Amino acid sequence: MTTPTRRLTVAQALVQFLSVQYTERDGVPHRLIAGTWGIFGHGNVAGLGQALLEAGEDTMPFHQGRNEQAMVHAAVGYARQLDRLSAQAVTTSIGPGATNLVTGAALATINRLPVLLLPGDYFATRAADPLLQQLEHPVEADLSVNDTLRPVSRYFDRITRPEALIPAALNAMRVLADPVETGAVTLALPQDVQAEAYDWPEEFFADRVWHVRRPAPDAFELAEAVEAIRSAERPLIVAGGGIHHSRAEEALKALVDATGIPVASTQAGKGSLRHDHPADLGGIGHTGTAVSDDIARAADLIIGVGTRYTDFTTASNTLFQNPVVRFVNLNITAFDAHKLAASTLVADAKSGLEALTSSLEGHRVDPAYEAEYRAGKESWERVVDIAFTAPDENAVPTQTQLLGALDAVVGDDDVVINAAGSLPGDLHKLWRARSPRQYHLEYGYSCMGYEIPAGIGVQQAAPDVAVWSLVGDGTYLMMPTEIVTAVQEGLPVNLVLIQNHGYASIGGLSESVGGERFGTAYRYRAADGTFSGDPLPVDLAANAASLGMDVLRPKTVRELREALATARASDRPTCVYVETDIATPTAPPAEAWWDVPVAETASRASAVQARQEYDRQVVDRRRHL
Repeated sequence: MTTPTRRLTVAQALVQFLSVQYTERDGVPHRLIAGTWGIFGHGNVAGLGQALLEAGEDTMPFHQGRNEQAMVHAAVGYARQLDRLSAQAVTTSIGPGATNLVTGAALATINRLPVLLLPGDYFATRAADPLLQQLEHPVEADLSVNDTLRPVSRYFDRITRPEALIPAALNAMRVLADPVETGAVTLALPQDVQAEAYDWPEEFFADRVWHVRRPAPDAFELAEAVEAIRSAERPLIVAGGGIHHSRAEEALKALVDATGIPVASTQAGKGSLRHDHPADLGGIGHTGTAVSDDIARAADLIIGVGTRYTDFTTASNTLFQNPVVRFVNLNITAFDAHKLAASTLVADAKSGLEALTSSLEGHRVDPAYEAEYRAGKESWERVVDIAFTAPDENAVPTQTQLLGALDAVVGDDDVVINAAGSLPGDLHKLWRARSPRQYHLEYGYSCMGYEIPAGIGVQQAAPDVAVWSLVGDGTYLMMPTEIVTAVQEGLPVNLVLIQNHGYASIGGLSESVGGERFGTAYRYRAADGTFSGDPLPVDLAANAASLGMDVLRPKTVRELREALATARASDRPTCVYVETDIATPTAPPAEAWWDVPVAETASRASAVQARQEYDRQVVDRRRHL
């Protein structure tokens, strides 16, 4: 019997294959690779470029990018908005285009978010050697710059023969759709192989559905977790991003409503409960709320759900101070479930929370504990009100007053995006998340430049939702290029651009660790050679306008609120440019420590004093064994 075949190039076959891959969870199908971002060069223009042109938009939508790293960020924003059930591919040429993918790939893998990377590669036949942009290694001739993607990819393969695409493509889809394994997946494609024809079996192009499983908890682990919760007097749930990925928000609410156990959220988990739920204590850790961190210090049981326990969450292992504290970790990934010597509950977040609720029927925390954390929550809400409110509507806004103005304008389903600088701390402490997807903080990698391209990806995934990318001037200067893409595609992303003349967050950190804000301000050199002269005369609003955005320049709190409302109502990409008051601090201080080692010996007084404070704080660090 002759197997039907279809003669296509490797690139054409890959595009056709990707167009018929689907995920399915809870009976609902989703297209796995919903589109491809690309910048073309000699390494992919005649292969994947030609294949995408020939396939057409109906088969594989194409998105034109301006920066390779930014294309990955856009794809990551897209995948996160859709709970990892749909993703995008990114293709580049070999050389600088491929190496520009590395930062975005690391961000995707660290945040457990799927993206498919398709960089070109050198000739498999070595017909042209050395190739333009080729890295010639003297003892490893098979090495290419694409090998820099190996440590930041969850799966990597180089397709040196046409027939090798079949197992590689199937493995790539397996990893992208796997809630445990997902992250960046790289298929390096030599440019000669991309253009080579092959007789492909027709079944390679049949619709294929990848089931996204919801593993239930093991009976023994469930019983152990239930016993730990029933015996705890001061339990606390730490909600991580896995709750959102699993769409387990309602399951969490059901458990909390039944048991009264309070919830504190990581940056990725914020919004797991609405901000006005009586058990929602807000952010936890170094950028957490006072009530969350106070409850965490005294908690005798921490129930981590879908969290990686980064140093910001644990306050560099100084937060959980109760001598008898124990941990129960519900996580679909065993690697994360075992952290902090926890009792593990390796399961899907939704399945695990539902099982806990059922098994804990009739159990509730002591009313005095509920009263305690609710009083702490009410006290913190007054702190938020003060930070958000401007005593003078005609004054220049502070950063937290800007957030208050935004809070007054956004709708419940709007998405607020941020990643780096001082904003993540203010947002984690203060933002009142009203829906599961509203709070979109990339803090696994805290990558400057993420916000604008991620806003594009989120807008593609949710075209009817208002999207806000919040950036400082330092972040803006890293990667404003995809503004052009937003304009080209008619995506009405709102950019809130905050001008504070430098790296405000790192400047503050530098001061606290004895660095005296060295190298963090955007200023002219003074007579002594330091960067302490006048602010640089840059006009970032003019730059955004030159890239095609509508630009609003509010000067006061009142004008800011009006400008934000105008931006939200617009159907065009709009920038709200704000010079904030940095001389009047309105953000609450950190409620927990963060370990940034300080010079052990120094001659400058600032560093000596900072080391004394460091030595005082570090004694609280403990290992949970």
